[in-house]
Amino acid sequence: MTSRILSYALMALLPFLAACAQAPAPETPKEHPLYPGIQDGEFFIEPVPTRYLTPDTVRQEVAYNGPEKPGTIVVDTFARRLYYVTDEGRAMRYAIAVGRAGLAFRGNATVQRKREWPSWQPTANMIRTQPEMYAPYAAGLPGGLQNPLGARALYLYRGGRDTMFRIHGTVQNASIGHATSAGCIRLFNQDAIDLYGRVNLGTPVKVRTEAESLALEGQFHDDRYGRIAPGPAEPLTEEERILLSGVPAQTR
Repeated sequence: MTSRILSYALMALLPFLAACAQAPAPETPKEHPLYPGIQDGEFFIEPVPTRYLTPDTVRQEVAYNGPEKPGTIVVDTFARRLYYVTDEGRAMRYAIAVGRAGLAFRGNATVQRKREWPSWQPTANMIRTQPEMYAPYAAGLPGGLQNPLGARALYLYRGGRDTMFRIHGTVQNASIGHATSAGCIRLFNQDAIDLYGRVNLGTPVKVRTEAESLALEGQFHDDRYGRIAPGPAEPLTEEERILLSGVPAQTR
């Protein structure tokens, strides 16, 4: 009788013993220390998912080979990098996304305005060319997590006039390192906050030409996923050439 009771007790314990013997569940990837969740005033900025963080996209201090003096912002839209020159031969490097407005701007400017959680209003040209997208926001959009300017914005002026060129944050983390359909220069919100804290009003800004980018950074290209990558463009595979040529599958 006693042995039968012990057998029943052992059978009852088996599920618990099996559970203890199982391998522990994989840990959720930890936040990157430079890109954690941040409570910023009334808004909480989510951590940047680690899948978007690579040695090329994480902000870091690097050797700098450009001629600009410390205290200068240098934007390279071709390499999709932004530098803040800190010392002779050193700079903080940030990954950026570049929109049409960013691609159109070249030369020098100065930071004449800075805003935390800036409001945003589409330009008349944006409303005219894409009314379905921008007309609903014609009256403007207050600062916040849904605002395309993100947590911080730097406003660039030239000759005392607003260039309409902005360096700003974004919640669209997947866009960093890519060319985008709209906007100026985007950074991860955490990077926008970091840069904002370093920059004073009157800070000079240099936006490189393609020739300057090639001379200082070398050649870059968009890979097949739309991400910026060093070196010349990779040759297309036969499958990719067929797809781009528009040849129907049945004729291959």
